[in-house]
Amino acid sequence: MQNKFKMLPEWAHQQAVMFAWPHESTDWAPWLAEIQRSYVELAVAISGEVTPLILCQDAAHQAQIEQQLGARCQHAPSFVTAPYNDTWCRDYGPVTLGGENGKLLLDFQFNGWGDKYDADLDNNINQQLAALWKAPLRMINYELEGGSIETDGQGTLLTTAHCLLDSNRNKDYSKQEIERFVLDQLGLDRILWITEGALLGDDTDSHIDNLVRFCSPDTIAYATCSRKDDVHYEPMQKMKLQVEALRQPNGQPYRLEAIEIPSPLFDENNKRLPGSYVNFLIVNNSVIVPVFGCAEDAAALSGLQRCFPGKKLVAVPGGSLIKQYGGPHCATMQLPVGTLVLD
Repeated sequence: MQNKFKMLPEWAHQQAVMFAWPHESTDWAPWLAEIQRSYVELAVAISGEVTPLILCQDAAHQAQIEQQLGARCQHAPSFVTAPYNDTWCRDYGPVTLGGENGKLLLDFQFNGWGDKYDADLDNNINQQLAALWKAPLRMINYELEGGSIETDGQGTLLTTAHCLLDSNRNKDYSKQEIERFVLDQLGLDRILWITEGALLGDDTDSHIDNLVRFCSPDTIAYATCSRKDDVHYEPMQKMKLQVEALRQPNGQPYRLEAIEIPSPLFDENNKRLPGSYVNFLIVNNSVIVPVFGCAEDAAALSGLQRCFPGKKLVAVPGGSLIKQYGGPHCATMQLPVGTLVLD
């Protein structure tokens, strides 16, 4: 199939950012007040650039969110009532392609990161929001999560073999079939595979958005670990070699920025949490970055600022989001200009 559309990079001009607000029926229940405070900061950060498109459960939930936000949002939020299992809408929100004739939204299947969690409501979200879409929504019978894919806007897909080739996703496809199918659907030309560098506690099977990110067509930020006594040291050194070997479509090396992962973070059962500063969200002229209140925060912000000259870095609390193994990027899905009908 000749695809006239291609997946847009995150820095394509955005109209809104979608996210799903935590409530007592989600896995956030043990930390509900704490995580809602973090979502307030996330919503305020997003509203500095675009409309926050907030999924909520019902009118009472919306009223509660509005009370929590107060008058802090620069762009007024738009609320949508829709049932959802989980709040990580990066992985079930629509993937946007762009072309000469406008935008196209792809609705891939979502099976709860390989049938680990209930996901029937999440998988139906894009259909539930049909009245919002200005661009056509194409349903695709193939499991693909938004956090597992990155593009440079130049025809390149960056992903991890652990996730895309995992047998709990699309078990009937070979690697070659996956490459052909995914590139065709996304309108891209080539795949750069990362096979090293998994973070402990990452229940997504190593999404790329916790490890290696495009900041511009020629710039990559990647997570690293220089602490030799850390279990991540060796696998991340191997990943560093892979990243250094990546080449742009023109054959030139990428401009690279290594971003140290935060000091070890643990849950109440002493399980390592997959903290990463590269789980950032680009929102037009801002970049929203998680911080963890540890020694590595300042250097991470400095390194990412070098990746985004001319953009404003906005730090948001990452300590609550990481309790369910994610960050600002996992919690959101950007919606480029031309995708939405908003009042």
